[in-house]
Amino acid sequence: MSLESVKEHLKQWNREQDVMEFDTSSATVELAAETIGVIPARIAKTLSFRAEGDKAILIVAAGDAKVDNKKFRQTFGFKARMLNPDEVLEQTGHAIGGVCPFGLKNDLDVYLDESLKRFTTVFPACGSANSAIEVTLEELYTYSSAQGWADVCKGWEEPQENREMAAAQVAEGR
Repeated sequence: MSLESVKEHLKQWNREQDVMEFDTSSATVELAAETIGVIPARIAKTLSFRAEGDKAILIVAAGDAKVDNKKFRQTFGFKARMLNPDEVLEQTGHAIGGVCPFGLKNDLDVYLDESLKRFTTVFPACGSANSAIEVTLEELYTYSSAQGWADVCKGWEEPQENREMAAAQVAEGR
């Protein structure tokens, strides 16, 4: 019922009808990028980490970004430890492959990584392994009730040609 919880959440902004559902899997960054027709970096992946106590924290990052353990610890004051698939489902209500910061089962802290700021729009999943929605960064921030922006990833600083390709995709309406 995860897809439905996301659609219900997005109704607040009249965006539930904008959720794209695919016949093929979009469960990984690569599959989602191929299905949607964009570069992998524009897929907004949601990563789930253990926080203090029983809480979890979500980081939404660009598809080509990797968490930098040192930056994570400096930012949050604890080690970056990812949740296992069962914990992800328990905390978010979404199974791996469809995890997103919308329609969450629990009230979790969500942070958007600086790696996303290269793009005008990005494509997060929508609670299932075959769904996504195109949102602006401002919409992503609002819809996810983000706590703020964080700089906890590495490996995403792209060559100019990738930025130009992303800009061309936006201009083409993808």
